[in-house]
Amino acid sequence: MAEALGQEIPKLLISGNTNDSVKQSAALCMLRLIRNTPETINMSEWASRIIHLLNDQHMGVVTAAVSLMHVLSTKNAEEYKGCVTLAVSRLSRIVTSAYTDLQDYTYYFVPAPWLSVKLLRLLQNYPPPDDPAVKNRLTECLETILNKAQEPPKSKKVQHSNAKNAVLFEAINLIIHMDSEPNLLVRACNQLGQFLQHRETNLRYLALESMCLLATSEFSHDAVKKHQETVITALKTERDVSVRQRAVDLLYAMCDRANVEEIVHEMLSYLEMADYSIREEMVLKVAILAEKYAVDYAWYVDTILNLIRIAGDYVSEEVWYRVIQIVINRNDVQGYAAKTVFEALQAPACHENMVKVGGYILGEFGNLIAGDPRSSPMVQFQLIHSKFHLCSIPTRQLLLSTYVKFINLFPEIKSHIQQILRADNHLRSADVELQQRAVEYMQLSTIATTDVLATVLEEMPAFPERESSILAKLKKKRPDNNVENRPLRSPAHTNNTEQAVAAPPVAKVHVPDIQVSTKPVASTSDLLGLTASTSSAKSSAPSANYSGVLIDVLNDIGSSVSVTGIDSGPDDSFCKFVCKNNGVLFENDLLQIGVKSEFRQNLCRLHLFYGNKTSFQLNSFVPDVRSPGVLATQLSIQAKPVDSVIEGGAQKQQLINIECLADFVEAPVLLVQFLYNNAVQKIHVRLPVMLCKFIEPAQMDSATFFQRWKLLCQPSQEGQKIIKAKQPMDHEQLKAKVLGVNLSVLDGIDPNPENFVSAGIIHTASAQIGCLARLEPNRPAQMYRLTIRASKDGVAARLCDLLETQL
Repeated sequence: MAEALGQEIPKLLISGNTNDSVKQSAALCMLRLIRNTPETINMSEWASRIIHLLNDQHMGVVTAAVSLMHVLSTKNAEEYKGCVTLAVSRLSRIVTSAYTDLQDYTYYFVPAPWLSVKLLRLLQNYPPPDDPAVKNRLTECLETILNKAQEPPKSKKVQHSNAKNAVLFEAINLIIHMDSEPNLLVRACNQLGQFLQHRETNLRYLALESMCLLATSEFSHDAVKKHQETVITALKTERDVSVRQRAVDLLYAMCDRANVEEIVHEMLSYLEMADYSIREEMVLKVAILAEKYAVDYAWYVDTILNLIRIAGDYVSEEVWYRVIQIVINRNDVQGYAAKTVFEALQAPACHENMVKVGGYILGEFGNLIAGDPRSSPMVQFQLIHSKFHLCSIPTRQLLLSTYVKFINLFPEIKSHIQQILRADNHLRSADVELQQRAVEYMQLSTIATTDVLATVLEEMPAFPERESSILAKLKKKRPDNNVENRPLRSPAHTNNTEQAVAAPPVAKVHVPDIQVSTKPVASTSDLLGLTASTSSAKSSAPSANYSGVLIDVLNDIGSSVSVTGIDSGPDDSFCKFVCKNNGVLFENDLLQIGVKSEFRQNLCRLHLFYGNKTSFQLNSFVPDVRSPGVLATQLSIQAKPVDSVIEGGAQKQQLINIECLADFVEAPVLLVQFLYNNAVQKIHVRLPVMLCKFIEPAQMDSATFFQRWKLLCQPSQEGQKIIKAKQPMDHEQLKAKVLGVNLSVLDGIDPNPENFVSAGIIHTASAQIGCLARLEPNRPAQMYRLTIRASKDGVAARLCDLLETQL
């Protein structure tokens, strides 16, 4: 039906001879066909005529046409960008009219509320208008809507307030989307603040939700902070749990270094009585805020330990992994952390997570407090061991590692610890990992010399800085929200044995006469919840049967094994797609993989073509797209299945739909496995999906550019590189490369015509990230200076890395 009617209905829609009711029905019919079978409907040839339906005299036709245009512009914004001017014009006429002017389309004294909402949503598909006249007119419309919200109601009916507020909230959403008018953003914040104490629960919920978005804007963040006390009161007194959830989100969003201690204190106070449904998320948010804005790391340690005390059952392993990581990386807090956990362990009722943290920290830094008789080595050991029988098997495994660390730190209590290690309940334990640790630690403490023991059990080295695993868990928990969350499954969670290895593991090893793994630091980092970078398919991986760090230390039973039969695509094959979307992604004697990609805002469609280069069948053909580490929380990937057999000389196609949920670093990995001549073949290649692919070029004048450039002044918002030119410095080629990463080229802004000034917007489902760039070629030195600034921390540095590969 769609194919049969797809060419006829648009003719009815744009024909001057069609009456209004038929036009209205035609627009709604096209809308349904496009939603159901988008691949069979091509509206490109009708675009300009459909846009002009916004000028139609019949309001019903305009309302139906706007619904159609909203869907079309979502799929192809460029083709329908002409609708912005007409939409602003039509919105202006509605907003400035009296309710008596549009009597047939006035709903409880509100002129055409449904059409107004649809127009405001349509405008959210586009950046702020470039034309100053259109932009000013739109600003006037939004100001008028905000002014009308302050007027006394013309009716006491709930329908009147619903219609009025529907238009108001959609206008505020557009103001937030534009994020370019400080006055409007502050006014919107003040308007929403009035709703925070409204008697209607829905209005309070919507106000909190919108203020979460306003809190992320540099223009309105301070205005949002003025409502901090009201939000805290709502958190404590609100009856509806969903509204309390939004209050938590808003406190999280408005937090900064100035108010972090107060907000964290209030959230901890509320946590003791909070609903069970939101406790885990509150724990994650408190942990993130404490880490992100901590100036005094002693306060950070106190906060996390207090968090474990109050809500230990909801403290995920990522949280205590992270506090361990930070304590190890900061020498100034290690002694304080040891003293604090020692005191915390003295409580009669102590949560198991507190025992884990205490065991790890005292195993590493117990010597820093051993000079006090109240925390002597024997006292520390007896205190920890008193919790041993109450703990689960994984925690007991961790504590055994603490004990062997004590043997190195405190030789005077070696005999007491050895007595524990040789106990029957350990040497004959039903748990293999517990038994193995006891046996190997006993042998290590008996056979190894003092020097070898000190080397094997030396203090953990600093961990490499990566994105907090707590933040990754929060992102994954609620990807639909601006404050992202859902539990992260890290490598340390694959089984109980691996969980156990989060005990104080042996750090670096250089032991003569004992063959050991030379990469314990990397494996330890993964065990502590850090997401390791995607390794080559030929890199080693820990043995599945023996995953303890200790095994890596003592012999090569647990040494890494290489994955064979895997062909990895060269890195330059990936880099060549930074500035292009189509080409050959991988090729060997058996298989060719081609790619054709399309990107639109935060959406991507990849067409992969698998070509069999042989004259024989490729059987059991299985392509698998994987998202390493936290990438699963940043990209939503849906891959359609492919036939399991590819005939000789034939080609199969696979469609992959990707949605960018948040900014990311790593690329998804394609692992292709098939049988050729009864031998398993594996191909491992990165898919050309990079952050720059989701950039939309932005246009702006010189004043706007430099105003925004100065606002992005934080070190974390800037990335800069001095790059040695690898190719001839041709001006047109450089321009093509800048355009290739989807940044605009803004002429007439830089006084040096050789320099490139660019702007763009990264579209993700959770936020839009503004980017400004400046590329300065130095031809005599054959060097470039590349400077990028972005509105989100860390993004600029990633874009610099991508663009560097092209220069």
